[in-house]
Amino acid sequence: MNATLAPTDTFRVRWEAALTELELDLAETEAMLNSDHVAPAASAWQPPSGLGPLPEPLRERAQLLVDRQAEVAQRLAEALVLSRRQARLTETLKAGGPRRPVYLDTAG
Repeated sequence: MNATLAPTDTFRVRWEAALTELELDLAETEAMLNSDHVAPAASAWQPPSGLGPLPEPLRERAQLLVDRQAEVAQRLAEALVLSRRQARLTETLKAGGPRRPVYLDTAG
């Protein structure tokens, strides 16, 4: 059996490895969003050099990955907003509560 891969097979193998790496990173981020702990920061993903064009059979997998990344990015943005609100509330409570009335007694 010939151990040498055709150039198109080499591109496909390299693309599959790159997509797998991205999928694993995304799975880690999804797990972090679904739990109460933060995983150590991963290093920024760097695309491998010389990948060549995306092989057509991997197009659907790559598109699903892009869609998942967009969904996770949205969830991260929402989590960030919620975290900031909670931090502001905590700071307000530490400072002795709000400085203005919380309610107005109009009946009494």
